[in-house]
Amino acid sequence: QVQLVESGGGSVQAGGNLRLSCGASGFTFMYNRMGWFRQAPGKEREGVASVYSGAGLTNYADSVKGRFTITLDNAKNTVYLQMNSLKPEDTAMYYCAARRGGSGRPLSPTEYNYWGQGTQVTVSS
Repeated sequence: QVQLVESGGGSVQAGGNLRLSCGASGFTFMYNRMGWFRQAPGKEREGVASVYSGAGLTNYADSVKGRFTITLDNAKNTVYLQMNSLKPEDTAMYYCAARRGGSGRPLSPTEYNYWGQGTQVTVSS
């Protein structure tokens, strides 16, 4: 059974930083894809960042490029999202997701099979 558990959310002021963590059980990263998504109230879930362990390839939404970084720790079976220079528009529930294989659209929520429960990020101006 695959379980994904996020942590690290919280409230920060604009310009601040947070690091989200997602611990995975029942799922290995090798040759699979992990992603971070977010959903603000009244909006659709959107892809933020993705990493394919097989080739070390990463993808980012344009809105977070240069500010967010996704990384894997294979030894800990944990994926991280380092978020720097946070903006109020980054406020959302953030979800970790996993899928088997690496093909397809890396930032599309429909491509992912497994989801965590989410962690709230609130950025105040």
